[in-house]
Amino acid sequence: MALKHSKQRDSIKEFLEGRKDHPTADIVYMNVRKSFPNISLGTVYRNLTLLADIGEITRIRVGDGIDHFDPVTTPHYHFICQDCGSVMDIDLEYMTFLTKLADGCFNGQINGHSTYFYGKCEKCCKALLS
Repeated sequence: MALKHSKQRDSIKEFLEGRKDHPTADIVYMNVRKSFPNISLGTVYRNLTLLADIGEITRIRVGDGIDHFDPVTTPHYHFICQDCGSVMDIDLEYMTFLTKLADGCFNGQINGHSTYFYGKCEKCCKALLS
């Protein structure tokens, strides 16, 4: 079944394109409303879920109960600030050997891995010094 075209979905994808801050659905909603004032938060959630399900974006769950969304679908690493909760990319080469290493220690099949790094972001570190 072909996916029906949606200007609202296009606007959501356009908002996410090139972003490195991995916004939540609420942030996407607040920004897409500028172009589509009548769009509902539910519509934004449904479209984000659909885009993640079909592999056009990545849903990131960091354990805080809030989904973050990433336009980059290739494997890469993320940093999570323990103070402000921001999620951002880390410019670190994806280490495929970790998947192979784990696969050798597991009686199943491992196809990939996801790693989060935790600490304080630059903004929170600077605020601490102020």
